[in-house]
Amino acid sequence: MQEPLFIQPVLQEKIWGGTKLRDIYGYDIPSEHTGECWAISAHPDGIGAVENGEYAGIKLDVLYAEHPELFGNPASPVFPLLTKIIDAAEALSVQVHPDDAYGLEHEGELGKTECWYIIDADEDAEIIYGHNAKTKDEFAGMIADGKWEELLRHVKVKKGDFFFVPSGTIHAIGGGITILETQQSSNTTYRVYDFDRKDDEGNTRDLHIQQSIDVSMIPHRDAVNHFETVKEGPNVLTTFIQSDYFTVYKWDIQTEVTFNKTAPYTLASVLEGTGTLRIGGKAHPLNKGEHFIIPNPVESWTLSGTMQLIASTPGPKNS
Repeated sequence: MQEPLFIQPVLQEKIWGGTKLRDIYGYDIPSEHTGECWAISAHPDGIGAVENGEYAGIKLDVLYAEHPELFGNPASPVFPLLTKIIDAAEALSVQVHPDDAYGLEHEGELGKTECWYIIDADEDAEIIYGHNAKTKDEFAGMIADGKWEELLRHVKVKKGDFFFVPSGTIHAIGGGITILETQQSSNTTYRVYDFDRKDDEGNTRDLHIQQSIDVSMIPHRDAVNHFETVKEGPNVLTTFIQSDYFTVYKWDIQTEVTFNKTAPYTLASVLEGTGTLRIGGKAHPLNKGEHFIIPNPVESWTLSGTMQLIASTPGPKNS
């Protein structure tokens, strides 16, 4: 199969969401509080479908199960990655995700290691990344006493920043931030603190204090970034992270670049601009807000135009 798989995204309403997914990317959002575009997903909570070619209309989970040759005949029984665009009009809850062992034992699904590329951020926008407790007892005590300002670490962010968020990391995306998230295909989230806010019916959302204490990294350790950048003329190709679960890239295309396959398959999202994807002599136009997979049979492809993409490939634990 010498063509890309364009994927229909799934839009998700959230209490903290807004309208940027419509205003910037043109998606048909379900409400004025739309927080997430599940761009490429085979997770049961939001499964995308193929939009083009011989597999048009087939859900990604079914395609992965019935045509493993498109994904390099992977060992993983489920499609392992999930990419999102998140519009945090307001802050998300302070939360943490389990590792694989805890997730499988307690939730029946894998844990969740993720990473964020900051697409845009308001001036003085910030995330919560990590905490200040040195021991589990101190961590639990500060939660019980509501000492959130002492416990939580606040980090200012700007457009173009990147953060690796391994399982066990206390985190929250702040208001006024739009991100591209690459993560394990898991929807297990433990809320530590939700700012005491209520939904339209006056209800607070559930917290998961004991689970959060169980799985949090204590003491917190910042992930160390080692970005690698290659310039091909005016084109800039950046590798943000190579982890057990995924490798994530940013491709700033100004003219034309040819890529050779380095992984069983590649996921990509167009964040800005327009261009063309050429595979085997056939040209596929690309526009902002489109998402696609380069399947295993494709050995090389060429991108041209003026655009920015975030791409990812599965890591060794997902192949």
